[in-house]
Amino acid sequence: MIQDGELDRGLRKTLDWRLIAVYVLIVLFGWINIYAAVRSGEPVSILDLSLNSGKQALWILGAFVIAVVLVFAINPYVWESVSRPAYGVVLALLILVIFLSSNVKGSHSWFELGPVKFQPAELSKITTSLLLASFMGRPGFKIGVARDVLMALAIVLVPMAIIVAESETGSALVYVGFLLVLYREGLSGWYLALMGLAVLLFVVTLKTHWWVSLLLAVACVAGYLVYYLRRVTTLRNRRKVIRNALVAFAGSTLLILATDFFFNSVLKDYQRQRIEVLLGIKEDIRGVGYNVHQSLIAIGSGGLFGKGYLQGTQTTFGFVPEQSTDFIFCTVGEEWGFVGCVFVLALYGLLIFWLVQDAERSRTAFTRIYGYCVAACFFMHLVINLGMTLGLMPVIGIPLPLFSYGGSSLWAFTVLLFIFIALDRQEKKYF
Repeated sequence: MIQDGELDRGLRKTLDWRLIAVYVLIVLFGWINIYAAVRSGEPVSILDLSLNSGKQALWILGAFVIAVVLVFAINPYVWESVSRPAYGVVLALLILVIFLSSNVKGSHSWFELGPVKFQPAELSKITTSLLLASFMGRPGFKIGVARDVLMALAIVLVPMAIIVAESETGSALVYVGFLLVLYREGLSGWYLALMGLAVLLFVVTLKTHWWVSLLLAVACVAGYLVYYLRRVTTLRNRRKVIRNALVAFAGSTLLILATDFFFNSVLKDYQRQRIEVLLGIKEDIRGVGYNVHQSLIAIGSGGLFGKGYLQGTQTTFGFVPEQSTDFIFCTVGEEWGFVGCVFVLALYGLLIFWLVQDAERSRTAFTRIYGYCVAACFFMHLVINLGMTLGLMPVIGIPLPLFSYGGSSLWAFTVLLFIFIALDRQEKKYF
């Protein structure tokens, strides 16, 4: 009989030290850049608890403890069994925070427990990933069955809708990344194409006129019909192609007609203004466009190698608001230059690549799907934050994962990542 000790191949072989190393590098590099963003040129300690850097040091220590506990003190297989109740509890918190929290920069998404602030939306990424992996990983799940796909989408869309109601648009956008997980499990790529078309129609409608968007929708649907009707031969398949085209056209038309209502009646004033600045509908570098304008100045001034650590003028004199949180990448661009930016992007690229690689090697569907969920969350946060910082997306307030200041975000991403590392280690121990 094989004993557990014989099955355990040791920490060196079972733990993915690559993921742990890149995690530590991102966290520590983020920490020293938070210090650069908040020191204001004065010679103060990085551990000064009156600064965000000092507070972040405490959050980092807590994150490291959490990582150790998740890997060594908790049986990883418990996560699948608790996915449903955990999802339900977090949904309840998401709803309660709307009514029990105060307004913070236009959103109701933070619980305040004395000096500690807590955002349930950060936990929601974890519980949604766990429940999605549990549901899609069961033996009877089939991506081709409409009921199963709708249930999977509901798992994602319910918390996303509640977070939108909290006016946390940035956090809600992260959930779009879960479509990539469904695509990996066999969902047709046409769904992703339709999502891209919807974004294009929304932008074109805002920038031009509704009839231009309608002509674009007609052209896309006509192209779909021409492409597929020449390739299908049976009457049944032809009817299916025509039905899909009619549904796509009807949906596109509804989207075009609803754009004006959504833009003017659903979005907040500051959200409309940010989108207008982004799309070039109007310029406002002293108002809602100020953050992005100063961000581009900071990043562009860094050149190839940067001005040097703690030498950035935009950073030192606080020209960019929220520079230790949402706009932390400005500090990298100004003080570390293009080389520093590439280094940070390479760290995230390796993290996501190794997550996907480990997920593909998983022997259980739960671990594989959960790994893809983790990778999707990191990817969406990275794309949205950098897009916002570089003026390619509206300013919607979303941190750079593991890098920006903030305990809720750091701990949530630590839990998200190390649950997968623990699951991966468990599989390597016993398979």
